[in-house]
Amino acid sequence: MKTYFRLLSFAKPIEKYAIPYILFTLVAVIFGTMNLALVAPLLTALFDKDAKPPVPPAEGSLDLFKIMNYHAVRLNNELGLITTLQYVCGIIVVSVIISNLFKYFGERTMENLRIHTLLNLRKTVFNNVMNLDIAFFNNERKGDIISKVASDVQVVQFSVTSTLQVVFKEPLQLIAYLVMLFMISVKLTLFSMLVIPIGGWLISRIVKRLKAQAAESHSSYGMMISYLDEALSGIKIIKAFNAVPFIRKRFDNENQRYSGIMRSMARRQQLASPTSESLGVIMVAGILLYGGKLIAEGSNELSPGDFIAYIAIFSQIMRPAKAIGQAFSSIHSGIAAGERVLSLIDEKPNIVDKPDAIQIRDFREALEFRDVTFGYQEKKVLDHVNFTIKRGMSVALVGPSGGGKSTLMDLIPRFTQPWSGEIRIDGHNIQDYTMDSLRSLMGTVNQETILFNDTIFNNIAFAYPEATQEQVEAAARIANAHEFIMASEEGYQTRIGDRGVKLSGGQRQRICIARAVLRNPPIMLLDEATSALDTESERLVQDALNNLMKNRTSLVIAHRLSTIQSADMIIVLEGGRIVETGTHFELLEKNGLYRKLIEMQTFGGN
Repeated sequence: MKTYFRLLSFAKPIEKYAIPYILFTLVAVIFGTMNLALVAPLLTALFDKDAKPPVPPAEGSLDLFKIMNYHAVRLNNELGLITTLQYVCGIIVVSVIISNLFKYFGERTMENLRIHTLLNLRKTVFNNVMNLDIAFFNNERKGDIISKVASDVQVVQFSVTSTLQVVFKEPLQLIAYLVMLFMISVKLTLFSMLVIPIGGWLISRIVKRLKAQAAESHSSYGMMISYLDEALSGIKIIKAFNAVPFIRKRFDNENQRYSGIMRSMARRQQLASPTSESLGVIMVAGILLYGGKLIAEGSNELSPGDFIAYIAIFSQIMRPAKAIGQAFSSIHSGIAAGERVLSLIDEKPNIVDKPDAIQIRDFREALEFRDVTFGYQEKKVLDHVNFTIKRGMSVALVGPSGGGKSTLMDLIPRFTQPWSGEIRIDGHNIQDYTMDSLRSLMGTVNQETILFNDTIFNNIAFAYPEATQEQVEAAARIANAHEFIMASEEGYQTRIGDRGVKLSGGQRQRICIARAVLRNPPIMLLDEATSALDTESERLVQDALNNLMKNRTSLVIAHRLSTIQSADMIIVLEGGRIVETGTHFELLEKNGLYRKLIEMQTFGGN
């Protein structure tokens, strides 16, 4: 129940919807029950044509049947059968209209509550996901996260909030019917209630395992979404390696597993309905037998008209009872989905701003690494790294793969956090600054181009949505991108497809550079931005990068060492340690690892 009430907290302010819903439902239930209660006086008017008016009910009596029967017989004697039928039928029609009108108002109010809850829940989940640090996404399947945000939230909406509706409306309707049944015949109602505990026990046994199966089904669905995401993202590689049969089989196996779980759940859920209906038929048969015996014996407790009304009301009592049973079977799925959603909401970022963190407005002096050590889990990647980059310097990071270059760069915008040591900007530990203000000083261009399925204009203006056409074009010119953009079908309004698939590698990279130029940051972080390009594209991109780095502090990870020979300082990393620093010519003279790397690329033709 704790999970259920936590999920309901997303409906706040719930009283805005709950109070009108309760009022609408009360009116609908009262008039809906009255529709069936009016069957008795209607039958009395038809069959007791010559009946004398009974003794009027005592003043303040709440026995609805005695009151209505009294007035039906009185009207029958005073106005005749046809007029009495007109009155009774008119009251029934008005009662039905009022009942259904307020039922509609109640349903509409509950739908507004459901949508409001879904809006808040999905917003909270997505906002928390966006606040999580990079390490979380490295350890989680993207498809499982998508499943929780999209599918599981939807299940919560229809299972849990719908149960709120059932919890109030159906028990209220059930109580109203039971009150009417007791008014007609106490003995008959007590007799009919004997089977209810048996039905409740049977249904509880049927739905007992639904929660565990529901949790398993949501997990399996998340895995399928992960496989689908991987298949769509890697479709070119899959086809290139003739791996389509393997991918199909992997997806099909999970699909079969998911289908099996859903079949098992469906069997249990669907078994609840025929079980309750069968019990209802058994009860009706018993009532007919017992009630018929009372009438045959001439009992004063039950008249033929009342007995027919009793059967009519009792035939309806199974509907709310059945709805309650179905709600208990479906709530398990909602709770299981809710637990997965809440686990995502409860996930806390490992890297957060200090309570007293300050804004950094500008970069004035230097970026400094002081004895920085970092690793992943138990594996150390950077070991006591020390260096200083003064404002305006161009610094390159080189070294063998796995030396810690990209990891070192990720520490600067606080995508990750050092195990020990400090990274300082202008003499202050970067952990003293807010992350938003720190990152606003930096522009990033990665080896992997990250673009969105939108127009070229919106991709360049991504970090500065207020940018004008002139500002975007100026950034594109600096990035050597303006010409190919104008040559495209719709210029800056050309849509580039998923992840920029309609552009070449060099064009995608120049769009990313233009995006960084438009932001105009004082610090640039460039992670092997030209390593995956052909010679012509590399030249264009390198020219764009040179334009980008003018009058800025830049840290560059270089794959092709020929591109960083003019750097103010080159830092050589090996095994997480700095083994050499200096300019290109200074490092050649040292005859160390840098020279070895240069020779390998020269003789290797790179």
